[in-house]
Amino acid sequence: VRTPAEFAEDHVPGALNLPVLNNEERVEVGTLYHKDFFAARKLGAALITANIASHIHENFLDKPKDYSPLIYCWRGGQRSASLGIILAQIGFKVYVLEGGYRTYRQTVVRDLKELSGRFRFLVLSGMTGVGKTFLLHKLQQHGEQVLDLEGAARHKGSILGLWAGETQPSQKAFESSLRSSLAQFSPSRPVWIESESSKVGLVQIPAHLFQQMRAAHRLELHVPMSWRIRQILRDYPHFTQDRVRLKELLGKLRKFHGQKKLDYWFLLIDTSRWEELVESILTEHYDPAYATSVKRNTEEGHIRNITTLQVDSMAEDYVENTLLADLLEFGSRVYKPIES
Repeated sequence: VRTPAEFAEDHVPGALNLPVLNNEERVEVGTLYHKDFFAARKLGAALITANIASHIHENFLDKPKDYSPLIYCWRGGQRSASLGIILAQIGFKVYVLEGGYRTYRQTVVRDLKELSGRFRFLVLSGMTGVGKTFLLHKLQQHGEQVLDLEGAARHKGSILGLWAGETQPSQKAFESSLRSSLAQFSPSRPVWIESESSKVGLVQIPAHLFQQMRAAHRLELHVPMSWRIRQILRDYPHFTQDRVRLKELLGKLRKFHGQKKLDYWFLLIDTSRWEELVESILTEHYDPAYATSVKRNTEEGHIRNITTLQVDSMAEDYVENTLLADLLEFGSRVYKPIES
């Protein structure tokens, strides 16, 4: 029953928002509250009852008698109580979350810390375009436990990584998504995850989870350049359709590569030489950056257990019939459950 703005920042996964005050109404009541407490309560009551009447018509007339909602607002106060009282009077069995969203948020923070230490992670690593996310999704389809960081962040973790047509979630919503996924996993089985830096776009991987990722056994994939190019063109089709946006994003690399290199990349874009463009960006930007990161993390002791796997093809039949079996064999060989 929180405002749309509150709900957009974060909410319990799967929750339906039925705001008893919208964004503007909450500001109006709050502003009046500091001037005239009694007048604010009268205005709030009028607005809330009107909104609740609308919600009942649109969302509750078709609900059976045994429908049992859990209601929460910011702190489990008047907004959740206002809807809860009316639904209870109708005859529904209503629960109100004590402490509201604040209680839920405290649970997320606590659980992320505890859950991160409950699992053994297996990390897929490798240069940009080797197909880490693609393989994680394949593993998930075959019943493996996968924590999809990029899916939760709606970002592929690079300067070109923002999903087409998407905005990234807030930090709190990102953490809610991770907590929801981890809570469904079994500690008796490994959790596959993709190697990432501490940030995925604008959101930060929770510290305890990131520490577990660093300590995990890594499988580094080596894939031929030709297949890497194919996968990037498959994963980023929107950039070949929006050349202006692609140039805008590549412009952020000017400080690393200079205007002359950008002009060359822009020429490849203007002439639709997509394979040449991808190979140039990989070999001159992403691959050196990856090598530098691996060298630094190895020297600092963050990368300890690593196995390399040479992948000759990312063709669908090879992935299904050979590569997935190799990944699962690796997992069974290195995975050791956490002793309880």
